[in-house]
Amino acid sequence: MIALKDITKIYKNEHVEMKALDGVSFRIKEGEFVAIMGPSGSGKSTLMHIIGVLDTPTSGEYRLDGRKVGQLTDDDLAEIRNKKIGFVFQSFNLLRRTSAIKNVMLPMVYAGVNQKKRMDLAKKLLSQVDLADKTDSLPSQLSGGEQQRVAIARALSMKPTIILADEPTGNLDTKSGAEIMDIFQSLNKKGNTIIIITHERYIAEHAKRIILLRDGKIVEDNMNHRQKDVNRKKAN
Repeated sequence: MIALKDITKIYKNEHVEMKALDGVSFRIKEGEFVAIMGPSGSGKSTLMHIIGVLDTPTSGEYRLDGRKVGQLTDDDLAEIRNKKIGFVFQSFNLLRRTSAIKNVMLPMVYAGVNQKKRMDLAKKLLSQVDLADKTDSLPSQLSGGEQQRVAIARALSMKPTIILADEPTGNLDTKSGAEIMDIFQSLNKKGNTIIIITHERYIAEHAKRIILLRDGKIVEDNMNHRQKDVNRKKAN
């Protein structure tokens, strides 16, 4: 599904050149749950923007579903961002004066989905994240964890196959963060490919695979055997 080969990203100004990514290569198969982890400045957010076709690499090749992303038109990229990838951000990015259900419906409004369909789906998605009783609540009336659940419901509104989450628990307490990760695990079991960007090891441990970045390079890419053990204990 996702294949990156020798991805480099260099930021320049008139005084300095900074290499955010340095020859990054990996593949993510459909249905994987991957955590991309690293300290501040490791390049993980830059990598997220490239995977999410929000930015382009300086060099290297990115293929999404076999298509060379660098050869796609602006319209193609917009369609990928709207339908293929659902984004979840640390700061929730909800419209402050808009109810939970209208926040969830927003991508569908832009896509021209008729009102009844978008209302029905938004209600279903809010119920899926245990917010069926919060449809009319404004973000200011919701806890941080509830706001992030609204953001996840919104990310699912166009039925994307990939969920890309940038520090989704960064503004949450430990309990709320664990609840959000449980939702991502549930979505992964239903078939979504999940990619989490985080600097926290305990958050990365919820994923099935951990890619560790440092100074723009991959220094570790391993299956998370601890998560396998947790899943085995739950099954028993």
